Amino acid sequence: MEIAIIAHDGKKTEMVQFLMDFKALLISKKITLISTGTTGKNAEKAGFKVEKFLSGPYGGDAQIAARVAEGKTDMVFFFRDPLGMHPHEPDIAMLMRLCDVHDVPLATNPATAELLIKSI
Repeated sequence: MEIAIIAHDGKKTEMVQFLMDFKALLISKKITLISTGTTGKNAEKAGFKVEKFLSGPYGGDAQIAARVAEGKTDMVFFFRDPLGMHPHEPDIAMLMRLCDVHDVPLATNPATAELLIKSI
């Protein structure tokens, strides 16, 4: 199973904490993690193996959206900062739309991500 992890700057710490909380499950289920660049670097520093794509503003969100459309990504955890301005908002919207089009579960906050990961 491939899970994409993405987090806006203000949510990167929450993403790493979430991964740490579910590290045993991620390892036992042999989950492959993919991510945008900076989120992936933070996850690697915490000891996770991650396939990194470009940073979100440089096209990473679009790269992950393409994997969703190709049927390669099974689930997306995108911890969004709803209070911040994001110049790459069209890419974010595209990723979310493609998750809906291709029926890929999408969590935009830790509470929803927890429900999804516990369902694996």
